Amino acid sequence: MSADGISRRAFAGGLAALALARGAGAQGYAGLGEKADGFAQVVPGKVFSFPADHGPHPEFRIEWWYLTANLVDSNGAPCGLQWTLFRQAAQPGPQGEGWANQQIWMAHAAVTRADTHRFSELFSRGGIGQAGVAATPFAAWIDDWEMKGTDRTDDRSLAPVTLKASGTDFSYALALEADHPVVLQGDGGFSRKSERGQASYYYSQPFFRARGSIAIDDKPVDVSGQAWMDREWSSQPLDADQTGWDWLSLHLSSGDKLMLYRLRQKDGRDYPFGNWIRADGSTRMIAGSDIQMSPKATVEVAGRKLPVEWQIAIPSRSFSIACKPLNPRAWMGTGFSYWEGPISFAGTHDGVGYLELTGY
Repeated sequence: MSADGISRRAFAGGLAALALARGAGAQGYAGLGEKADGFAQVVPGKVFSFPADHGPHPEFRIEWWYLTANLVDSNGAPCGLQWTLFRQAAQPGPQGEGWANQQIWMAHAAVTRADTHRFSELFSRGGIGQAGVAATPFAAWIDDWEMKGTDRTDDRSLAPVTLKASGTDFSYALALEADHPVVLQGDGGFSRKSERGQASYYYSQPFFRARGSIAIDDKPVDVSGQAWMDREWSSQPLDADQTGWDWLSLHLSSGDKLMLYRLRQKDGRDYPFGNWIRADGSTRMIAGSDIQMSPKATVEVAGRKLPVEWQIAIPSRSFSIACKPLNPRAWMGTGFSYWEGPISFAGTHDGVGYLELTGY
């Protein structure tokens, strides 16, 4: 469905209080900074275990499985897609049965070309089998949207998997492979989000190779390219004075990967962080003091001015790039709205990636 055709991210009942995962208005982001009494807390030193940590963590309030893909179609035209499944617990405590289950699920799917951006959104209550995630064999689903493993899926890399979703005027299906294990973000998977200690558990699979098809207005085309999956869970990922974030996942033509974000605060200051992921899968954290992220151009979408072009520099790595969106109007007009779309970049390094803008 087109970006003009639906309104976005209103997470019925329990989700309205907490602007789930990547996108929201001010009320939603206030929810992300609310205290999380009764829920499990994110603390340093967690030892990740796979496949278990590919599955759900219902003792935490918020969780997501978030994939973006930078693709080229058979005509050589760039395009992108997003597939995201969110889980939120409406209240802490033992899991209820059936309709009494307190887990609420939401999913977003989108495809983006230079000339169009289409998206769709689904919701489900937990406990009835309509949505969920299983660690072994891996499967994440809501209705007929799914990310699904096979008997060949490796627990360390979460690959291979297949991916599919559809809206009223688009659909896609991908096969994803990867040769490297998943990458722990932050300090061994402990990803600090503020100076006051808010954090998430966070890992990524930035090495997916993608092949499949996208159909827009019932016109299918073969696609191939690169994909990046983020996994996070937390109970209070933001502080009360944080309003949103600017987030980038970058595929460098050298084979290296780069994750960057800055969390914006009400006082005008930012909390930036980065992780340089080498082509061999090894990582190096980048201090916030060494990250320069400067918006260079805005576009007005849905009554908001959004910084869709950026100049980014990391002086310690002699890194300086300019980023431009494939489609400046890649607005996710769901309940708690956000901007999410493919970008390209050039400068000391070049490549493609995804940009996410929330809280504007």
